[in-house]
Amino acid sequence: MERLRSIAQSRTEPASRVERARILLAYREDPSFFAVGQALGLHHQTVQRCVERAVVEGPMAALDDRPRPGKEPVITIEAKAWLTSLACRKAKELGYPHELWTTRLLARHAREHGPAEGHACLASLAQGTVCKILDQEEVKPHKVRYYLEQRDPEFSEKMAEVLCVYRRVKLLKKVAVASKKKPSDAVAIISYDEKPGIQAIATTSPDLPPEPHVHATFARDHEYKRHGTVSLLAGIDLLTGKVHALVKDRHRSREFIEFLKLLDAAYPAHTAIHLILDNHSAHVSRETRAWLAEQPAGRFEFTFTPKHGSWLNLVEGFFSKLARSILRHIRVASKQELKDRLMAAVDYFNDDPVVHTWTYKLDKAA
Repeated sequence: MERLRSIAQSRTEPASRVERARILLAYREDPSFFAVGQALGLHHQTVQRCVERAVVEGPMAALDDRPRPGKEPVITIEAKAWLTSLACRKAKELGYPHELWTTRLLARHAREHGPAEGHACLASLAQGTVCKILDQEEVKPHKVRYYLEQRDPEFSEKMAEVLCVYRRVKLLKKVAVASKKKPSDAVAIISYDEKPGIQAIATTSPDLPPEPHVHATFARDHEYKRHGTVSLLAGIDLLTGKVHALVKDRHRSREFIEFLKLLDAAYPAHTAIHLILDNHSAHVSRETRAWLAEQPAGRFEFTFTPKHGSWLNLVEGFFSKLARSILRHIRVASKQELKDRLMAAVDYFNDDPVVHTWTYKLDKAA
């Protein structure tokens, strides 16, 4: 009874269920079909049918509509299967300039070619019906979901090497906490990468500031002027959180070597500098290897992430933070201004360095 009262007072239940719940409650108080009909503004036969069904099937079952046979489906199961298999092919394979299907194009193709394939019921197929059929089969031929194929046969081994470096970082941090001292300067572990193609975009008209109760946001002319792009070469010391960075027009071997020289000057001569980085050609070029050969033994050590394994590099988190905070909506008057602001951002982050920590699958490192 409490369930019926809840449904009778509900604002979210279907109107038919609410009405029938009220009929049953009212009939319980006054067992008269005519009186209940008068009270609720219904015909007494409507009340009678509801009550008689509740007696036979139960009050809760009487609230729902009985299943009806409905109209026989016009489109056959075979036609639906043919349409679904068609949707699983690319439109270009059938001579269309489209890469993928649109539901409108698919419906037109089915109307034109379905009857010849033995599916006469598709002769007047509507676009909306195509959408319903594909929705039932959970096929969305107009959409693309990207995936990344693992092409490095040694992916697991290389990932394990990177995770071992991160585990070493974790142990060094634990030792420093236990001894209540700064991390030892015997080793520096740097997560390094480049962020190329940062656009130096200028406005063509001044931005208009917000005005209370008038304009809630900054207003900006949609036109802009491009001054070119720059590349940010950055590495994070995983023990201290300090960011080392250079901003250059390009990121070739010579720029990478310049970054290595920056690291060389930043750490004592006895510090072993261990870099985690990807397989960019500049990192393994003849010019880079020649420069490294001139350095003292053990000064630089590289651990490469596997191909398509950039997510293993912690510096990507820093680049994401930079994009969301500094580069978001940025406008500059020149390329040099962009370089200055990027380096100012690095200084800003280094004022309160964040020590990045890797934890995912760390316990599975070989």
